[in-house]
Amino acid sequence: MIATASRYPETYAAWKADPQAFWAKAAEAIDWIRPAETIFDPDQGVYGRWFAGAECNTCWNAVDRHVPTRGAQAAIIYDSPVTGAKRTLTYAELRDEVAALATVIQDLGVRKGDRVIVYMPMIPEAVVAMLACARIGAIHSVVFGGFAAKELATRIDDASPRLVLAASCGVEPSRVVAYKPLLDEAIAISSHKPEAVLLLQRAECAAAMQAGRDHDWAVATSAAKAAGRFAACVPVAATDPLYVLYTSGTTGKPKGVVRDNGGHMVALAWSMANLYDARPGEVFWAASDVGWVVGHSYIVYAPLLVGCTTVVYEGKPVGTPDAGAFWRMISEYKIRTLFTAPTAFRAIKKEDPGAEHLKRYDLGGFRALFLAGERADPDTVKWAEDILGVPVIDHWWQTETGWPIVGDPLGLGALPVKHGSPTVAMPGYDVQVVDEGGHPVGPNVMGSVVIKLPLPPGCLPTLWQADDRFRESYLAAFPGFYSSSDAGFIDEDGYLFIMGRTDDIINVAGHRLSTGGMEEVLSSHPDVAECAVIGVKDALKGEQPCGFVVLKSGVSKSPLEIEKEIVKLVRDRIGPVAAFKVAITVNRLPKTRSGKILRGAMKKIADGDPFTTPATIDDPAVLDEIAAALEGKF
Repeated sequence: MIATASRYPETYAAWKADPQAFWAKAAEAIDWIRPAETIFDPDQGVYGRWFAGAECNTCWNAVDRHVPTRGAQAAIIYDSPVTGAKRTLTYAELRDEVAALATVIQDLGVRKGDRVIVYMPMIPEAVVAMLACARIGAIHSVVFGGFAAKELATRIDDASPRLVLAASCGVEPSRVVAYKPLLDEAIAISSHKPEAVLLLQRAECAAAMQAGRDHDWAVATSAAKAAGRFAACVPVAATDPLYVLYTSGTTGKPKGVVRDNGGHMVALAWSMANLYDARPGEVFWAASDVGWVVGHSYIVYAPLLVGCTTVVYEGKPVGTPDAGAFWRMISEYKIRTLFTAPTAFRAIKKEDPGAEHLKRYDLGGFRALFLAGERADPDTVKWAEDILGVPVIDHWWQTETGWPIVGDPLGLGALPVKHGSPTVAMPGYDVQVVDEGGHPVGPNVMGSVVIKLPLPPGCLPTLWQADDRFRESYLAAFPGFYSSSDAGFIDEDGYLFIMGRTDDIINVAGHRLSTGGMEEVLSSHPDVAECAVIGVKDALKGEQPCGFVVLKSGVSKSPLEIEKEIVKLVRDRIGPVAAFKVAITVNRLPKTRSGKILRGAMKKIADGDPFTTPATIDDPAVLDEIAAALEGKF
């Protein structure tokens, strides 16, 4: 490890020496109704359970306990450039909104352990909905607002919810998306039928109500408040589920990632102080969506657990109205810390490579930018560092873990940055790189990235009602370890480099090559805004790489000229072994609504394999553009 003034080395060593003592100390940040009998019980669950015997309530810790000391402080700032709406909820106001909604949910028959689907856009009521479920011990399952009816139906069937909390619509920069028809269709085609729907009518699109099943959110919560009916927090076991969040399954059936109450709170609170260096009273903004794990962890729960102000933003990094949208938010609300996806910064860089919009805003109080969700290419990180003048921290984690596996712990004192690396393992995670036989490999040798069991607090204990599937999906490949399905290497200083998913390692004439390494070269070209590399089937070599590039605005060179430069760049930096001969300029790349590039779909198009349009895709039309760009190339 590099010599450093950071407290990280001794903190990580303390965890490794006595994990139970480490997490017992971290648990002091949480209010417990009953403390744990056992910090970690290896005999419970699939690989053990944290804080066995403890009782707690997540909503109490995130909301009620702050009211005596910071009741007048903003808990939620809502800003919607797509509707022009702005709103602030204090901790005291949030408690009342949550407690009133919790009463309505109880009136509709929901009890501790029941599931509730939340199908809502980025509005404060989505956060209120999640907290109201947590308040009464109901298990929420948030489905990204506007998700297709078929996908919503599969989640309804798997979770068997008693109630659906929904909004009438979502608002995009160029259109209004009606949610209610999608929800009605999903319920019609699902085998399980929720007993009730509580619907928030938005001004942009009123929805038809179904008599006997549908109830008006505003009417019901107003009646509860008028009658002085505010639900109390219900004690739950620390090991009881807080939520189920579905992630795509390889078999087509989504996997319900389970998150418990106790370990989740402990891990998130620890990460806010020690990794993100976020302090009570500060404004913390995770520019994501509540439909994704980042929204769960770092819009809703973590900021509120530690007494921060969190931001709910209904907009985009560009186009609402311009590439200065994030700078306006940081300046207007005195945001200290921003956490977003590298894709967002690539979009801003593409539209405004000279950061001209930044000059209009005062970012004097801004302290740090964190990037996660996709690999942060060094070129984008350097660009952000140059224009912002603050630490830009790449970190790596997954829906399954719920909080960062690897990062640069700003709260403990930042470590030296190595561009291309999310830095080092956080306490709780024993991260190793192994070969196909599960044997550890040496420094700088590519392999599968795995985590030694047990996983720390906050990580999934299992999949919803599917212990065997959990074992098969994550634990079977490397016994004694959790398989991340990511490939990478650890260098001589202990820094991890994630080079792509294990299925993004391509085999070119017997050479295992990382598409992530090639993308790093492509993104270093001065005219490239973003890129993706896939392996295309090749009868002779097995696979051959193909690079797609999106150019920055205002580029004067021809695409053909840039493509030739890119091919030469890869051959110069990686060598002829890469067999890199095809670079294709496109206007955009296919992405999920959270900004992840759909490389798998691109590969299937290139290989001519059958595929279904991914449910999470932002705009399906882009797949036709990719197919057209590939014509005649192979």
